Amino acid sequence: MATPFSNNNKKNRRQRHSSPVSREDTIVFSLIERVRFPLNRPAYVAGSAVSGSCGSLGEFVIRETEAVYAKVLDVYVNCYGISRMASRYENPEELPFFPESLPPQGSSPLKNGTFLYPAGASINMNNNIRSLYFEKLLPLFIVGGDDGNYVPTVQSDLASLQSLSRRIHYGRFVAEVKYRDAPQDYEPAIRAKDRNALMKLLTSESVEEMVKRRVKKKAMVFGQNVTLGDDKDNKPRYKIDPLVVSRIYGEWVIPLTKIVQVEYLLRRLD
Repeated sequence: MATPFSNNNKKNRRQRHSSPVSREDTIVFSLIERVRFPLNRPAYVAGSAVSGSCGSLGEFVIRETEAVYAKVLDVYVNCYGISRMASRYENPEELPFFPESLPPQGSSPLKNGTFLYPAGASINMNNNIRSLYFEKLLPLFIVGGDDGNYVPTVQSDLASLQSLSRRIHYGRFVAEVKYRDAPQDYEPAIRAKDRNALMKLLTSESVEEMVKRRVKKKAMVFGQNVTLGDDKDNKPRYKIDPLVVSRIYGEWVIPLTKIVQVEYLLRRLD
């Protein structure tokens, strides 16, 4: 585990650009993997035959998986280069979907000098992300149906949810870098609690269009079905429609990331 930024401003700017780009790969790959299964709605129906009497199978698997993650220790390196053993959710890059189900945690790196400003570090949009994922995103690229592979389906959904969550909540780190680079630009809007002004400062339409084009290209490269040239029309076929991946970024990933940035900045002077 490692925090995304050091205290070196030039290094911060490079990492601010490179880290979201690398996260795109993980998101695209996880969405491609999810295409292997249909929607498999029974996995998320509370009280269904596959879930028993205590909530849905999907919720149970996700809660229990996160509880295990919270117990397993890994090497954590904070922004000052100090390493120690920590669980997954003591790393400020990782946020659980069911924090109330986690076992008690030890002292958190959030209290030991991470890059994030403490008042904004606790922002967690995972409830919104989870709702959007199941209600809006999945129906865009997953066929309906039920093949009975419920546990692999839930595991694939969790991988996608985690990759989306890391990318969206990375906005906290980006917002901190932007604030440190030009506090004079942000402080008037922060003091006025002007969300619209902050959103305008954070928005770069040219950068957003570039991101959408890049993830579309990645979906084409990573998700192209390989053939031996036997197709008569020789037309590329993809496991997931690249336009859908671009749309997911344009309509949900980028806007949610900016909301996280705005909410973080609103707490920056607390």
